Amino acid sequence: MEQHPFSLLGFWSQGDLVTKGVAIALLLMSIASWYVIATRFARQLRQRRMAQVATAQFWHAQSFTEGLQLLDGAIEDNPYRHLAEEGRDAAAHHRDNQGDLHGQLTLSDWVTSCLRRAIDDSVERMQSGLSILASVGATAPFVGLLGTVWGIFHALLSIGGSGQVSIGKVAGPVGEALIMTAFGLMVAIPAVLGYNALTRGNNAAIGKINRFAHDLHAYFVTGSPVAKPDSGKARLGAAGGER
Repeated sequence: MEQHPFSLLGFWSQGDLVTKGVAIALLLMSIASWYVIATRFARQLRQRRMAQVATAQFWHAQSFTEGLQLLDGAIEDNPYRHLAEEGRDAAAHHRDNQGDLHGQLTLSDWVTSCLRRAIDDSVERMQSGLSILASVGATAPFVGLLGTVWGIFHALLSIGGSGQVSIGKVAGPVGEALIMTAFGLMVAIPAVLGYNALTRGNNAAIGKINRFAHDLHAYFVTGSPVAKPDSGKARLGAAGGER
């Protein structure tokens, strides 16, 4: 079947290396941005379910171990489980290593520092890939503009070579230029919208993570027992013996 000269396949067959290179670059940028959008939105949906468990079920557990079991999933995917385990390990490490330099810090300061590092790790994982969307949204229109300028250049060459203005001479290059402009916008607009939506979702998730970390800090500093239960009885027995 004969290809129409003004169809997409016709433009592709008539294009040179620059035109095809620009089209391939826009296609790769579109694939990369849609991959990031799909995977990051799926991650945000999972984290919303994790946040509901952390706020509605974790603090109603009868023990910290039981609450930790409710925060299922790998540490890399569940920032709330990561925070809970980091806070638990920080409190135990501070209690058992009083002779170290960090033992000179108060339990509150040490737990705060460890929780802050855990939050930073989670935020870094949540924001991974957003730089790709920002780059695509900023550069795709200019990549399409390069194809536009190249198409107009071809149109001017056709006019100059023929010595007269003819629709048949300039329709192909001008159509190629308009298509490149449209492709650039079609790649850039979803990337920008996806970046803004993912950023808003991440900001909301970070707020929930910070609130959960604040509650964990209060639990490990004031609510989690540090001394062994038998130590108080031993002190009372020694006091009675002295009498």
